[in-house]
Amino acid sequence: MTVRIFVPKDAAALALGAERVAKALSSEVEARGIDATIVRNGSRGLHWLEPMIEVETAQGRIAYGPVKASDVASLLDAGLATGRDHALCLGKTEELPFLKSQTRLTFARCGIVDPLSLADYRAHEGLKGLERAVTLAPADIVAHVTESGLRGRGGAGFPTGIKWKTVLDTPGARKYIVCNADEGDSGTFADRMIMEGDPFVLIEGMAIAGIATGATKGFVYIRSEYPHAIATMTQAVEIAHKAGVVGTSVLGSAHAFDIEIRTGAGAYVCGEETALLNSLEGKRGIVRAKPPLPAHKGLFDCPTVINNVISLASVPIIMDKGPVYYKDFGMGRSRGTIPIQIAGNARHRGLYEAAFGLTLGQIVDDIGGGTASGRPVKAVQVGGPLGAYFPRALFDTAFDYEAFAAKDGLIGHAGIVVFDDTADMLKQARFAMEFCAIESCGKCTPCRIGSTRGVEVADKIAQGIEPEKNRELLADLCNTMKFGSLCALGGFTPYPVTSAMNHFPDDFRPVPLVEAAE
Repeated sequence: MTVRIFVPKDAAALALGAERVAKALSSEVEARGIDATIVRNGSRGLHWLEPMIEVETAQGRIAYGPVKASDVASLLDAGLATGRDHALCLGKTEELPFLKSQTRLTFARCGIVDPLSLADYRAHEGLKGLERAVTLAPADIVAHVTESGLRGRGGAGFPTGIKWKTVLDTPGARKYIVCNADEGDSGTFADRMIMEGDPFVLIEGMAIAGIATGATKGFVYIRSEYPHAIATMTQAVEIAHKAGVVGTSVLGSAHAFDIEIRTGAGAYVCGEETALLNSLEGKRGIVRAKPPLPAHKGLFDCPTVINNVISLASVPIIMDKGPVYYKDFGMGRSRGTIPIQIAGNARHRGLYEAAFGLTLGQIVDDIGGGTASGRPVKAVQVGGPLGAYFPRALFDTAFDYEAFAAKDGLIGHAGIVVFDDTADMLKQARFAMEFCAIESCGKCTPCRIGSTRGVEVADKIAQGIEPEKNRELLADLCNTMKFGSLCALGGFTPYPVTSAMNHFPDDFRPVPLVEAAE
């Protein structure tokens, strides 16, 4: 019987040597005459254990990691092919605490299936949502998504069903579905993991969105820094088209829906939906004024749904299991699950999917295992480079859109970056302003000029030049940017700056000369 050995081809695993492991394994298996197939799967999301390889046994999959190419021979000597014990053996994959405690709905197949095997996808309950969708009226699909409580997972948290209904109700000879895969926030990688580890779930979600709104064409806008995701999605779309999953007849129905992969050019601002649309149209990626909303006049002035990868990838299970099943997870107005991405100075870095409601302390201390350095946690930035810094005093905050907003924070794309007590929060605040200055499209004055002035003011504070006056000036500048910027880039930059000033005031005071001399 042929043994299946899984070696991840996820970008994070590749960065840690997975390709070398796969080549060494292939060479050794062939030399030893072992009847084995090496499957290049996605990552399970336990990044501190990557490359983590698995072997399929009668008792379930057995995991080993982190594995180096030099470990392959000893692993095979110990009986890797039959799941035998070894110093790198982690036991049954599904029993690993980090995985076992998760609620995997959107990422149910990621790391389990061969990403480019449609047969594998079907064997793990894939396409059931689309099969149901083709039997329903568009309005019924929209009603399902609305009832589920799904909100945009890209950061804004706007109800997905309302966006879809707007496009459905807007007349137009041509409508589009645009998937925003321009995942540019620091500490985020959920979109990439789905595209590299389970691309068909995104294709299925987009096809459902197309049927629900009357759109016949979809675009996946992927950032150029994701070459592996671009390659995998391109192949997956070709496979889906040949199999009749998408095309002139979706699963043999009267609905037509095609998908095209587009590559971005590296501009952070193109993560903003209207700048993304301009880029798709071949124009400079600058923000459009709203109204009109993209749902009314979007791509090529046609009604357009713009959703994040995770939003669209969450739709198939809603259509398969029903809106009530999905809505049963979560809290308040935050329903379903959220893929939390733990990064920075954390012991257990990776992706953890759970229902909304965990506290920030549970995520950082229990799931993330505290800092990798072993030093105390000083701050946690949630929501990317424009997210607020939360101190330990706010670790009782529930992971929920409204709970974070009530404490002047953002969940954003659910990226969490951990900092220990050596972090200088004045430098972090300066970085936020510098980041905004570099990435600004330049269309509005508060963002373009405000961020540049913000860097200058932060430098004056660091140099001890009229610190009190400049702290007040920085706070006033943040207020102007927050309420005067055209889009979220300038509007959200104040979050990390003001939170750093409010929660870590000591870092914004000049260092006494005696202390500096020491």
